[in-house]
Amino acid sequence: MSIWDWEYVREAMPYLLQGAIVTVQATFLGFAIALVLGLVFALIRQSQNRIVSGTMAEIVEFIRSTPLLLQIFFVYFVGPQFGIVIPAWTAGIGMLGIHYAAYCSECYRAGIENVDGGQWEACTALNLSTARAWRVIILPQAIPPIVPSLGNYFIGMFKDTPILAAIAILEMLQRAKNFGAENYRYIEAITMAGALYLLFSLVASVIVQMISLWLNRRYHLQ
Repeated sequence: MSIWDWEYVREAMPYLLQGAIVTVQATFLGFAIALVLGLVFALIRQSQNRIVSGTMAEIVEFIRSTPLLLQIFFVYFVGPQFGIVIPAWTAGIGMLGIHYAAYCSECYRAGIENVDGGQWEACTALNLSTARAWRVIILPQAIPPIVPSLGNYFIGMFKDTPILAAIAILEMLQRAKNFGAENYRYIEAITMAGALYLLFSLVASVIVQMISLWLNRRYHLQ
């Protein structure tokens, strides 16, 4: 047998691309949750109430300090014992989002704390409401510098999607494994899956850099 069979690659690609669609969907949906929830976590941690802020800090640390796979298992397999039955797709995407929200919240917090305190004084002098100050003054200055870090987590989430196979979600790598198992020939399917992961990561990295440059120019942060 030859080491590499292009005909086998041709047969595998449609099957892998079906899995790639699932992988991309999981990544975008999970990261959308992470971005929104991460910002909520970060804003709660800015609360003047020490109990609220401290509790949120402990929750974030707990999420960051436990494995993503364990969290998914707990929600999907342990939840039904308490009457909480969540479909695999919802459980997987939800926990991807929550897990990475904890990391994103730290990025947001770093960006917020990097904003000069005088900006808040200016907001007070202008009699801006707290909500408006956050929306038009603080966050536009806090977010652009942290876009590269958020982009790294986006790419990291993409590479973590194979974990979803543990609850029977057939993402790209699991499909490559299944296809290889049919003929006990894995090299083509696994290699092509790796190439697709690499391609997506490189493209995402370039897009993140472009977004970062655009935001910095828009808000004159360079």
